[in-house]
Formats: sequence, structure tokens, C-alpha cells
Amino acid sequence: MAYDEELAKRVREYLAEFPELEIVEKKMFHGLTFMVNKKMCVGVSGDELMVRFDPNLHNEFCEQNGFRAMLTKGREYKGYGYINPDYIKTNNQLNKWLDIALQFNKEIKAKKK
Repeated sequence: MAYDEELAKRVREYLAEFPELEIVEKKMFHGLTFMVNKKMCVGVSGDELMVRFDPNLHNEFCEQNGFRAMLTKGREYKGYGYINPDYIKTNNQLNKWLDIALQFNKEIKAKKK
């Protein structure tokens, strides 16, 4: 599971600014996923940022440069996508996507096991 350690560090540092959040890192999706308050929030897969967001914003995000929808077995997953590393070079660019994921994370309930 190779993933960009520097990008993971940047995500980790940003999330650390919110001490009220429960953050757990898990290796999954061919990379590192950050669980926030027991819910999948963001991840690093290869050199891309994986974000989870409100599925109602899916079509809007698909039109943005640097975004690609998550596909698994030919199926597009609304509410999940990858951000090209060229579009998260600055902290402002990265933080924009992290904020989107954190906002959605507040709105959803954790799945019960």
C-alpha cells in the first residue's frame, strides 16, 4: 500500500488543529484512510487525496479540474472522489477539500457494527 507520506503528514497536521475530533488512521483503499469520529472522512491513495463529501455535490465536483470520481468495478461512487496532486500543492488548496470532507463528516452518522 504505497501512498504519499508527505501528503499524509499534511492531512495529519491539519486534522490535529481540531482536538475535539477523534482521529483514527487505517490502511485501506490502497493507502491511508483517516477516520474522523468513527466515520471515513479523507484518505491518501498513491499521490492523491481521497475525499468523502455530500453526494448532492457530486456533479458539481466532477466539473472541477483535478477531481475524479471514485470508481470501483466500473461503478461510480457518489460522494467519494480523488483530488489530483497538482490541485493540492498549497495548504489553501488542500484545506479547502479537507474542510468539505469535515463538514460532511459532521452531517452523517457512524455506521453501527
